Amino acid sequence: MCYSSGRFPIIYAEIITLWVFSLLDATEVQDDLKSDARWQLIERILSTGPFQKSGRLRELLPYLTERTLHGYGQELTEQNIGIAVFGKPAHYSPTEDSSVRVHARQLRLKLHEYFDGEGRNEDIIVEIPKGSYSPVFHSVARAPVEVAPTPAIVTLPDAPAPKRLHAILPWALVGVFALLCFFLGLRLEQAPARPGTPPWPLSAVFDGTNHTQIVIADANYGMLRIISQQEGSLDAYLRPNLQQSLTPPDLSEREARIMSYIANSNLTSYADVKVATAIASTVPDDRKLISVRSARDLRMRDLDDDGNYVFVGSPGSNPWVSLFEGKLNFRESEGIVGKSMKYFVNENPKPGEQKTYQGLEFTGSGGKDYATISLLPIADGRGSVLILQGLQQEGTEAASLFLTNDSLRSELTKALGIHGNPAKPVYFEVLISTRTVDGAPNAMNIEATRIIQ
Repeated sequence: MCYSSGRFPIIYAEIITLWVFSLLDATEVQDDLKSDARWQLIERILSTGPFQKSGRLRELLPYLTERTLHGYGQELTEQNIGIAVFGKPAHYSPTEDSSVRVHARQLRLKLHEYFDGEGRNEDIIVEIPKGSYSPVFHSVARAPVEVAPTPAIVTLPDAPAPKRLHAILPWALVGVFALLCFFLGLRLEQAPARPGTPPWPLSAVFDGTNHTQIVIADANYGMLRIISQQEGSLDAYLRPNLQQSLTPPDLSEREARIMSYIANSNLTSYADVKVATAIASTVPDDRKLISVRSARDLRMRDLDDDGNYVFVGSPGSNPWVSLFEGKLNFRESEGIVGKSMKYFVNENPKPGEQKTYQGLEFTGSGGKDYATISLLPIADGRGSVLILQGLQQEGTEAASLFLTNDSLRSELTKALGIHGNPAKPVYFEVLISTRTVDGAPNAMNIEATRIIQ
């Protein structure tokens, strides 16, 4: 055998180490950990339904835990994990193969789901911090809160210091939002059915056979993020201590009650009501296959079932959208939450396209806003997901108006090179712009499109 690389001794020493570990008898590995409360916790987690269904996660979690508890956590690199757990070749590139990152993200979410459900009474919590593959164990009473700040590109001018929370939080709007949720369900029941089949791309998620869930944004979560000026994430959203992690310090008793109400109530926005109503009105026949639910009510196990989804809102108000961001070219970004303007980042600009697309300063202002419409497959062919996200509420509403407009849909199919209803699934994303007047979207235009392979 000929070796042309001077790195051979280092690379193959690592491989041999991983190979030797893989040959160890599993019982022997666990024997010295049987009395460790941390390992016992891992065994309880692995015995639950979500982990029984996923062989990869059942292999990944004990491997990461064993290495960490034996003092080898520093060796848990993406490449080493790929070789030891996923059977990757020695010279595979983690940059091109994201399977380890994808399964690590799924593992983090499954752990949060466990402690939000069956494991809510555990004395110890295990987490895998972002940027690391080494599990961290801690007691419930001292659960750490991790916030990853994102640098701002555009920061709004400093505004006068806000009044105390009890003076600025709009109690009247809370009642309005609650009424909107009621009218959403009422209008879906009363909206007349249209004959024929839904137009593409709506036909991809309303196929007349599978159940479709319209998941609308969590307005309360958006308000909590603005008050706390924290970026948030799906990981944080699923934690039982979400309210505590987003509550500013030194609140009065009155302010704490208001924060508790915001954190524990379930409201949505007027724009999301219009979006869900407009989308559902295109479905011609049996609407028993459609349900509307809040992002707050969704759980990871729901995504394991066959069916389709429509996600309304951006990650800042509907964190479930972040599950699919890795497949998208246009991604929402924000600097200081509540202070910086939102924008879409164009990861791979084509000639004539901008690197960033910045929207309205805030909802209700006039000007130009942006939104994306994305159609993606759900893993393992279990269904499809349609995502409508605007930088502000006007953008999200514009996305639904775009999909229900025959002329604009025709422009979309032309831009994507599609004729009529495609016989085979076509996945895509489109960036649109809209001119807003008095808080309402007006004219809409296609800015850029991408076919998703």
